[in-house]
Amino acid sequence: MARYNAADADGYVALMTDAAVEAGYRGAALREGREGVRSGLKKMFAEFPQNRAVVHARYAVGEYVVLYEEVFRSPETAPFEVISIYSFVGDKVDRVEFVR
Repeated sequence: MARYNAADADGYVALMTDAAVEAGYRGAALREGREGVRSGLKKMFAEFPQNRAVVHARYAVGEYVVLYEEVFRSPETAPFEVISIYSFVGDKVDRVEFVR
């Protein structure tokens, strides 16, 4: 979460497999591959330079990590809640699904 909150897209994707995917829960991919995730994050960080997330709960089960987060885009907008489900292959994130 530190890399995300530091708007460090390169550091964030360094934790992912080459074929990593970010998607809606059980849905279509939003960003595909490290480069897709990197470019999507850089665009979002440029649009919302004050973006940050607060993790309220974290659960790890097998090759999955589930985070309950509150995301703050800017002081002018209301925060939103999200559950992020991280699937791992070895020590790298292979898929992230978001429940909003």
